[in-house]
Amino acid sequence: MGDTLLRFRDDPAHDEPAITLDSFVQGQSNATAVRIEAGDDARALIPHLGQLALIEVSFPAFRDGRGYSVGRILREAGYAGELRAAGDVLVDQIPLMRRCGFDSFAPQAPVDVAVLKASLERYDNAYQSATDSIVPVWKLRHG
Repeated sequence: MGDTLLRFRDDPAHDEPAITLDSFVQGQSNATAVRIEAGDDARALIPHLGQLALIEVSFPAFRDGRGYSVGRILREAGYAGELRAAGDVLVDQIPLMRRCGFDSFAPQAPVDVAVLKASLERYDNAYQSATDSIVPVWKLRHG
């Protein structure tokens, strides 16, 4: 795509299969990739963030927003590895997922590159703070 902060599952950045959060936290593996399902408490990973290269967050349905909170919790806790949104990821959600810290995507349906590019370029300003470096428009107006 040309955007180094945007990867899709077919990129070779990380090929190790992700294990479940429960398996990882119970110490059953020295894996570097974990999958968080909807409803899992991502905060259980905070003490282990330095050893993880990939955290894959499940989006079972496009209308299930719990994964956005997971992304933000992990990035604000200092996670610097690959954060992948997987599942029912729609192209118009990707810009918002990026603001929450996701940098990798594994959508169920193919993504049209032209539509994604237009979606990423649609808005110049954001209205709220997030994990990215975009300054909210209200801060721009009021210094």
